[in-house]
Amino acid sequence: MTSKARVLFVCTANAARSQLAQALLRHTDSEHFEAFSAGTTPTQVDPRTFEALSHIGVSTEGLRSKSIDEFRGEHFDYVITLCDKAAAECLSLPGAGEALAWSFEDPVTSTKPDAFRHTLHEIHERIKMFVLVKNKH
Repeated sequence: MTSKARVLFVCTANAARSQLAQALLRHTDSEHFEAFSAGTTPTQVDPRTFEALSHIGVSTEGLRSKSIDEFRGEHFDYVITLCDKAAAECLSLPGAGEALAWSFEDPVTSTKPDAFRHTLHEIHERIKMFVLVKNKH
């Protein structure tokens, strides 16, 4: 494979889940994948997102909340939604190769202790599996 597969992670606010996924994919396999994230109604990156990533030594460089509109007209090999609301809103994203819907609880609104670390771990496990499966061509 000569060029990297482009992956866009989408959630509603682009504050936590899609940011975590972008940073984790970049950290896990930047040799084969180029990771991006966006929100259907972006806000700001939650500070706990940065804390959770920094805690496990993952770079948070360049992470900012952006609208999916920034990526209109671009091609992505994979568009991965991380919540049901984004999945419903992203079905018609032009330029998307394979669309995948992963659903994770939003740590921003969660009442669970260590919600960010828990979500980070769940997303990391899924990303490791994704990388393993998609690198087998």
